[in-house]
Amino acid sequence: MKLVLVAAVALIDADGRVLIAQRPAGKAMAGLWEFPGGKVEPGETPEAALMRELHEELAIETWASCLAPLTFASHAYPDFHLLMPLFACRKWQGHLTPREGQALKWVRPADLRAYPMPAADLPLIPILRDWL
Repeated sequence: MKLVLVAAVALIDADGRVLIAQRPAGKAMAGLWEFPGGKVEPGETPEAALMRELHEELAIETWASCLAPLTFASHAYPDFHLLMPLFACRKWQGHLTPREGQALKWVRPADLRAYPMPAADLPLIPILRDWL
């Protein structure tokens, strides 16, 4: 089974809310909410992938020193196995702009369960809720 490495980030605002993005129509799992991030390219670190993805998807910049490893998800989908480190980030530069047509929402960790998410993301919710 193919192993896919995806890096994700919990962007945390001053009020302790976490940013989630809704997958746009036309993408796999369209309509589900997820933490920002994306595939780690060959030769790229998870931190570098997140810095690239945040710039591409949300028009913000952050630094590796601001990405704190928090936990990870390991989930078997029918055609691949997902390994997804989740980082926490409280510091970035720029104004959040959804560049890929995705909806964005700031959500309290206790309310994350109210948003339908991919199966791999669900085990991350209690960790975020307890940590924040």
